[in-house]
Amino acid sequence: MANTNSPKLSTSLEQGVPPRVRFCPSPTGNPHVGLVRTALFNWAFARHHGGTLVFRIEDTDAARDSEESYDQLLDSMRWLGFDWDEGPEVGGPHAPYRQSQRMDIYKDVAEKLLAGGYAYHCYCTTEELDTRREAARAAGKPSGYDGHCRDLTAEQTAAYEAEGRTSIVRFRMPDEALTFTDLVRGELTFQPENVPDYGIVRANGAPLYTLVNPVDDALMEITHVLRGEDLLSSTPRQIALYKALIELGIAKETPVFGHLPYVMGEGNKKLSKRDPQASLNLYRERGFLPQGLLNYLSLLGWSIAEDRDIFSVEEMVAAFDIKDVNANPARFDLKKCEHINAEHIRMLDVKTFTESCGPWLKAPFAPWAPEAFDAARFEAIAPYAQTRVTVLSDITANVDFLFLDEPVEDEASWAKAMKEGSDALLVTARAKLIESEWNAEALKNATLAAGEEHGLKLGKAQAPVRVAVTGRTIGLPLFESLEILGREKTIARIDAALAKLAA
Repeated sequence: MANTNSPKLSTSLEQGVPPRVRFCPSPTGNPHVGLVRTALFNWAFARHHGGTLVFRIEDTDAARDSEESYDQLLDSMRWLGFDWDEGPEVGGPHAPYRQSQRMDIYKDVAEKLLAGGYAYHCYCTTEELDTRREAARAAGKPSGYDGHCRDLTAEQTAAYEAEGRTSIVRFRMPDEALTFTDLVRGELTFQPENVPDYGIVRANGAPLYTLVNPVDDALMEITHVLRGEDLLSSTPRQIALYKALIELGIAKETPVFGHLPYVMGEGNKKLSKRDPQASLNLYRERGFLPQGLLNYLSLLGWSIAEDRDIFSVEEMVAAFDIKDVNANPARFDLKKCEHINAEHIRMLDVKTFTESCGPWLKAPFAPWAPEAFDAARFEAIAPYAQTRVTVLSDITANVDFLFLDEPVEDEASWAKAMKEGSDALLVTARAKLIESEWNAEALKNATLAAGEEHGLKLGKAQAPVRVAVTGRTIGLPLFESLEILGREKTIARIDAALAKLAA
């Protein structure tokens, strides 16, 4: 495979013809963040150029596909904010958009490929294929299919069928190099010995991905195929198939391909479905904002500017150019993903932030009784919480002290804050807080004065108060928290801490 880096857009796009792109996942379990990145780039490409996004479901694998995963896939697309112009729930001129409902189409195309000599029946058994592959490897030759059944005579075919052998359908690859220009990687050339004839229909008549995917792209008039790098090796096969489909009058043109870089996980290995950080559901459950997650995923192979990481989805669409996608693998960095999400949380107006926190303020996330929740108190504390949470689920632990009868016991925080003399400090602080006006500034001054009586600066003086009232050494601004919690509860918790220290 040769590569010269000179990517070009298709002639049709250069002439101002809006592109048609597709996103075609399989409904097999939780969506993968790499899949979401692919959907994002296709969606942004279509929207940037005023084109059409076709959402197609590749559900021909009955053993792995499920209706539950299908519903989850559509729900995930909606949560992310993606819209599509053709596909499930939208319809379109090329319906149906589920491959399981298009089997007659694939059967018809396979028959035409056979009749035209573009494909043939292969009767080789698995054992025969394995034996010949091992021999090829031992001889230092390519171990792909060796064309054994490529030119069978009628007598040979009859003999195989008389033995009771079943056959698959293989596509006949041309005996010449195949060259195409990849939008991300430039000009690529594949030599024929590296792209042998390949199966397109199983022995039981079921069509394979190698047939259904390009056939659907052809019939749905897809102009640009933007997909993962892992599918690059199948591209010369599909280009050869497109040539046959065009000659048969099934396809109008060969689409332009762009292969997106791998998303890498820990140890510079490709991020797989087994990696915990790969599951889209994880981010939804933790309370990532769709716009924060999409902002980060867009950086996996693309950037809006060298010195800018934070931007909106709308800004990405306006700036997105497939030619700017980097071919090098992109490493998924969870910490950076969290940082970018936190920045998007800060950018919300307080009302939207408050509403977005809703799911994490009730069961099963909230540890307090439903009747203990006070919406007015939460709205008062929300502006302070918004500056500190990384994901929305962080809100629960940040505000639980407001709605629980007692603060969460954290022995590590208790041991850290309640040093020798803390009881005396709390006694003094209690007296000054009782006398104080109940607003943040006055409460701060009262705690500062208590600390000065014990030779402590504010930071040291407020630590025992914070742990007594909230249960933790780290949290929201203390004096604003005390103001919102109220005098009665604050003093009661200091009394409880003094009783614990005395015991």
